[in-house]
Amino acid sequence: MLVQHLGLVPYAPTWQAMRAFTHGRGPQSEDALWLGQHPPVFTQGLAGKAEHLLAPGDIEVIATDRGGQVTYHGPGQIVAYPLLDLQRRAYFVKEYVYRLEEAVLRTLSDWGLTGHRVRGAPGVYVQPESPAAHRRLQRDASEPTAFDGLAKISALGVKVHRHCTYHGLALNVAMDLRPYGLIHPCGYAGLAATDLRTMGVRGDLHAVQATLSAHLCTLLATHATSLP
Repeated sequence: MLVQHLGLVPYAPTWQAMRAFTHGRGPQSEDALWLGQHPPVFTQGLAGKAEHLLAPGDIEVIATDRGGQVTYHGPGQIVAYPLLDLQRRAYFVKEYVYRLEEAVLRTLSDWGLTGHRVRGAPGVYVQPESPAAHRRLQRDASEPTAFDGLAKISALGVKVHRHCTYHGLALNVAMDLRPYGLIHPCGYAGLAATDLRTMGVRGDLHAVQATLSAHLCTLLATHATSLP
């Protein structure tokens, strides 16, 4: 998998580039992982509802072709876009999403934090009151208290075209979190958002990005054997 570091790049041209890459690829096209950051932007998924975008102000809103609801991208957040042929890698979309989340969970662990999944709400969450507690929670988004005591630190939104993926995940490292107050993050009213810095991690963004990249390259490999 070819790893490319994009730097700070506008969202819309990056989206169009990964879409063009995916729609134009053939059976022998090399898989890739794009890593970077975006200037401030709100993105709406295909199922995005207008009521989840409360007051965008001067921040651009872009309707995309990924799954999920509204989220925010901004400097200090790592975006990771795996451009993979899932058929060639021999796993399906559900397992692909699981592997993306697992890469984030392992990255957080490497930086001293415990991440959590919520069934039915893709992404990774932390407990701000006890971010390093070792016991992982078992929660379901259908439960009224599913997000109690949690804050979202990583959002996922993927698109699959003819078994090939684009879009991906975002991991909050050290960013201005105020724009999350202008939306219902991922469609959940009152859901808090956080980043590694707020959780006490002082690691450089590029160091965190290197950790995440390494875990993605390992976990997205064909027949990865290190999954639980």
